Amino acid sequence: MTMGKIIFYEDRNFQGRSYETSSDCPDMTSYLSRCHSCRVESGCFMVYDRSNFMGNQYFVRRGEYGDYQRMGMSDCIRSCRNIPMHRGNFRMRIYEKENFGGQMHELSDDCDSMTERFRMNDMQSCHVLDGHWLMYEQPHYRGRMMYMRPGEYRNMREMSMHMSPNPMKFMSMRRILDSCY
Repeated sequence: MTMGKIIFYEDRNFQGRSYETSSDCPDMTSYLSRCHSCRVESGCFMVYDRSNFMGNQYFVRRGEYGDYQRMGMSDCIRSCRNIPMHRGNFRMRIYEKENFGGQMHELSDDCDSMTERFRMNDMQSCHVLDGHWLMYEQPHYRGRMMYMRPGEYRNMREMSMHMSPNPMKFMSMRRILDSCY
């Protein structure tokens, strides 16, 4: 498995002390007192503005991110998660109600509007069977996002409340493809 590489910097525009990693980092404050910019050398990562992969999330791939505020972070970057490259099929089941209840649809490709495609106004649980996905709060891949790796997610609203004080509804979803790397 190819691991990504990301370098974090204390100040904007890649200034100040730095910390480099290829793996998940639940608490950046162990290495830097603050983090206001990053450079992704390879791979893809989710960066979070709270420790333990909480708070606002932002997807970063190879490139330079000179100012955390332009990424939609309300505070500096506090944790990050490496997203492993996935080769193969993508499959996810989305459910209208929590605990896999109500209307169910299976996806194997991107969905830019859950309402238009499935006539669903809400998704309260999902089961990611294959691949890594980004869920977005608005149609057409806009608004806040959440990273989903393979597993069962029985209560999306509750889960999103642990991420951010305002619960999120998810209205579009996109696969994290090889082309992201």
